Amino acid sequence: ALLRPLLLDNVPSIQQSAALALGRLANYSDELAEAVVSNEILPQLVYSFPSKSKLLFRIREFKIPITDNIFSKHKLFKFFLIIEIYKKAAAYVLRSVAKHSPHLAKAVVNSGALDALVNCLEEFDPSVKEAAALALSCIAKHNHELAQAVVDAGAVGLLVLCVQEPELTLKRISATALGEIAKHTEELAQAVVDQGAVPYLAALISHPDAQLKRYVCQCLAQIAKHTVDLAEVVVEAEIFPRILNCLKDMDIQVRKNAATCIREIAKQTTELAKLIVHSGGAAATVDYISESKGNARLPGIMTLGYISAFDDSLAMAVIVSKGIAPLKDALISEPEDHLKAASAWSLGQIGRHSPDHAKYLAEADVPSRLLAVYMLPESSKDLKDKSKKSLKNIIQMCTHLPALEPLLQLAPNNILTYVSCQFAKVLPSNLEAKRTFVQSGGF
Repeated sequence: ALLRPLLLDNVPSIQQSAALALGRLANYSDELAEAVVSNEILPQLVYSFPSKSKLLFRIREFKIPITDNIFSKHKLFKFFLIIEIYKKAAAYVLRSVAKHSPHLAKAVVNSGALDALVNCLEEFDPSVKEAAALALSCIAKHNHELAQAVVDAGAVGLLVLCVQEPELTLKRISATALGEIAKHTEELAQAVVDQGAVPYLAALISHPDAQLKRYVCQCLAQIAKHTVDLAEVVVEAEIFPRILNCLKDMDIQVRKNAATCIREIAKQTTELAKLIVHSGGAAATVDYISESKGNARLPGIMTLGYISAFDDSLAMAVIVSKGIAPLKDALISEPEDHLKAASAWSLGQIGRHSPDHAKYLAEADVPSRLLAVYMLPESSKDLKDKSKKSLKNIIQMCTHLPALEPLLQLAPNNILTYVSCQFAKVLPSNLEAKRTFVQSGGF
């Protein structure tokens, strides 16, 4: 309450200090951010945002002569510098309030701050643009209504221009903001695409800065995930095979975000999955899973599953790329059930196409491993369900009986039904298989 009137103080440094203090308070917790809102700081802050008409008034008020005189130029430059610093401080307050919750971000929007922030994106000073872009990102991230408000305020086109600026920090923040807008709905992602963002983002995939690559890959993934058409727009920006190099990046988050982007494209259509495979994406993803641990593996595991699900040739491409081993390793060694479940699902997608596919999995002892995970009491329901379904898919295609024999002794009745059906299919027409079946103790 005491800081609020200081936002309109005649001394610029007091205005800046008051705004900065409010920003730091709001940044600390949602309770303090709520206090900033309830004290009606936001309308006051937006009102004190210097517009062009206000600037001209302030220039006349402070009697700053606009001439070619060196002294007056220096005075004018100092005046505008003070204004830019205040804008940054004000944007910091808005960001600090908006970041906590949709309710607080809505309060920022209702205060009329969006127009002021969008105007800041047109400023000459890159640091003012950064502060405004970050505030817009914090507003847009919560839900599609707030993101739509940011789009309706005309921010997207200016954010795309900011991506093209030479300043690295501004590129990062603008890419983040575009991703936060695009992630919610197809319409919002289309709004980003319609402003021509994708070619500029795609060009930055090969940028040496790791942080920028993180945000660019993330943004492209958020666009591609919604529909086939949007995924094709991303692919047409010629991200392959350049994005595959990001799977070997030194930065873990770059690798994960690149893998997520590839996953979002791979799940859309057979043609896009084939494009990824033909670009060397299957082999690169297999290497990525082999070299990663924990949650970073998940997008790669899902990518192999999506590619394999479409048809037998793509599933065979995953097998040829030696994809079974890292998937099996994740199934066995990862402690998290959701990673095991994803691995089980992907293995099932590989093995369900033909006896040849199932044979490769059987020879790698995948059915026994799936059964072990299924029978483990600690396994979650989702893991059990996915393991059972994958096991069923593989068994129903498997004609390599020696691989199925261990299941006869271990499997419960609901799995034994599928195993015995396979023996019933193969044994009558294969004398050698009969002999082996009896001699091995399977009979």
